[in-house]
Amino acid sequence: MQETTTRRVAARLSAMQVKSPLAPGKYHDGGGLGLYLLVKPSGARSWMQRIMVKGKRREIGLGSPPVVTLARAREVALENKRQVYEGMDPLQARKEAEAVPTFEEAARTVHQLHEPTWRNKKHAAQFIATLETYAFPRMGKTKIGDVTTSDVLAVLSPIWNEKRETAKRVRQRIGTVMKWAVAKGWRQDDPSMAIAQALPKDRQEKEHRKALPYSEVSTCMAAIENSGAGIVTKLAFRLLVLTASRSGEVRLARWGQIDWKAEGGPVWTRPASVMKAKKAHSVPLSAAAVTVIGQAQEISDSDDPEALIFPGTVKGKPLSDATLLKLVRENGYDIDIHGFRTSFRTWTQEKTTFPREVAEAALAHTIKDKAEAAYARSDLMEKRRALGEAWAVYLAH
Repeated sequence: MQETTTRRVAARLSAMQVKSPLAPGKYHDGGGLGLYLLVKPSGARSWMQRIMVKGKRREIGLGSPPVVTLARAREVALENKRQVYEGMDPLQARKEAEAVPTFEEAARTVHQLHEPTWRNKKHAAQFIATLETYAFPRMGKTKIGDVTTSDVLAVLSPIWNEKRETAKRVRQRIGTVMKWAVAKGWRQDDPSMAIAQALPKDRQEKEHRKALPYSEVSTCMAAIENSGAGIVTKLAFRLLVLTASRSGEVRLARWGQIDWKAEGGPVWTRPASVMKAKKAHSVPLSAAAVTVIGQAQEISDSDDPEALIFPGTVKGKPLSDATLLKLVRENGYDIDIHGFRTSFRTWTQEKTTFPREVAEAALAHTIKDKAEAAYARSDLMEKRRALGEAWAVYLAH
């Protein structure tokens, strides 16, 4: 095997020398980095670095001119030297860096991991479809660890005003992928959470309670279900939506308020102290709502009737007022918790034949019309139970 001639230069290499015709050999750059330009008999050139790693001499390829300039080769060589000084192996570090997936690869992996657990198959399909349409063209080939807030902003800005709800879902799904990357150690943060102030606000949303169209509530519920929130918070949110309750009514719910043996099925009676109208209100529970409360019962550590069904992190204290709002906001939904009551009311009006007074009674609204109020005082429990079951069935599809 023919040896390669070592050709040392009096000073460090220059960019001009690297571009000039050179005889085959090794042209050392000097500077203590072990960097040299290898010129083969064929004329092919490549940057190499001779370095000691844990007592062993290693030859590391750094790429070829002109793709890798002299300045860039020095930067990489210096970084390799730093890694060795800190006890690392540059070659191993390079392999690990190459193993970091692109955003698209990460998103498809997350989709595959979550798909078997998603109850709503439509949501599973939409998860990857929206990313394919809006996110992959802009940052799909970018390493997951290199995605910046600017990249996310570039994805969302073109659709934020025209397709606001779609943009919010894209943002939420980007966040799901980023949280997975953080858990894998490929990122330190979720860039989708840092762009709220950079996106324009909707004036109409500021003037009214922010609510989802009822057709999108099930998708939101699926997103919450697959989020990293605690099980107690998830269950509280689910019961709130299923029963169209106010936040405080759910957060302050206690075991003694549930009558499992009530005629017609389980009933949840909220005391006047937690109701806006300051009147006790009974809620006939749908099968889905009973399942939620049953799941909460399985993880409860108390059989005290006064114990909270959904306790907060501080023993004996309820979930904070901001917990549920934070939950939906962190998952990409810029809405109010109260808005789910609006979604329920609109669905009842547009998609069912239940009388108005049944929906109003379900929402515990005070009825001002005396004739209607007298009618509402009659036994509507059976109709309200049917309405609750219909709402639960709608959300499950």
